[in-house]
Amino acid sequence: MAPTSHLPLFGGVRAWDSKGWTSSDDRVRGGASHSTLTCSPSSLVAKFHGNLDITTLGGAGFASQRTTGEHRTWNLSRYDGIELVIDHADNKLYTLTLKDEILPKRSDGREQSTLSWEFDFRSEGRKTIFVKWSDFRPTYRGKEKKDVEPLNLKNVKRFGIMIRSFFGEQDGDFELGVVSIAALRTERYSDDPDEENQEEEFDEKTGADRRRRRGLFGWLSGCLGF
Repeated sequence: MAPTSHLPLFGGVRAWDSKGWTSSDDRVRGGASHSTLTCSPSSLVAKFHGNLDITTLGGAGFASQRTTGEHRTWNLSRYDGIELVIDHADNKLYTLTLKDEILPKRSDGREQSTLSWEFDFRSEGRKTIFVKWSDFRPTYRGKEKKDVEPLNLKNVKRFGIMIRSFFGEQDGDFELGVVSIAALRTERYSDDPDEENQEEEFDEKTGADRRRRRGLFGWLSGCLGF
């Protein structure tokens, strides 16, 4: 079903910005994996790439990029899920993660662990993936958790892209090209005809979104930065 509302979050009309992302690799646990998100305001594709090491931690390993800023919040309660547009990939298994809670850092500067909501995906070429909220599974330190509160869609605090070794199942160099990440609503929830086929813009200062009609004018406005 075609979406009725489309909210660009990263990429697309919202240009990729490497300053909004940072690495969170297994080096925080003494590992040797590393990752980079290569992009710029003029980039059409953000490249998540690096090396996944499985020797240092005895088969375990992970590399990830996550959004920065402890006070950033996305209210996605009006949407049905996330659209992930892949430009290219290497057929490795990647994970899209969301968090609705970030705790103060520990005395040694390391982050405290909190619940993550994860979706695993794989691709070899260009692909569009729609992830319903029910497709995300709650995990804590990589292990699935049962009987937890639902993801707070009004208070999404962090996005992340991760690759894991799965204890030696995959390792070495990796590369994933992401065109965009957006929130989608796939059904109409009111009788307002103006809600049909709308593209929305997210205001990170207020956590709100602004609606605008899609179409040729909307597309030109996005391209020209209006």
